[in-house]
Amino acid sequence: MDGGAQDQDQPKWTFLTSHARVLIMIARDPGIRLRDVASACGLTERTVQGIVSDLEEGGYLVRSREGRRNRYEIVPGAMFRHPAESDHEIAGLLALITEPPAS
Repeated sequence: MDGGAQDQDQPKWTFLTSHARVLIMIARDPGIRLRDVASACGLTERTVQGIVSDLEEGGYLVRSREGRRNRYEIVPGAMFRHPAESDHEIAGLLALITEPPAS
């Protein structure tokens, strides 16, 4: 790293994991293409495909085909995985981030 201005503009850490970002993007648009998710999240398409597989295997998503495209459904009642939050549904986080703020 050269310590240039571009490095200073990039955050060193964020609150949400890549898995959370992908899940949020899908919650916002269940018909979104994974290449669009990858672009928005700053990840490769292959990485996003792996994350979607993880989310499916973990019981957070269900993938179905609509013609030539995939459509995703968030599993209602899915719980956080970490023991510190395991008594909370992910729906609360998704609602907080995907719903417009109340005016």
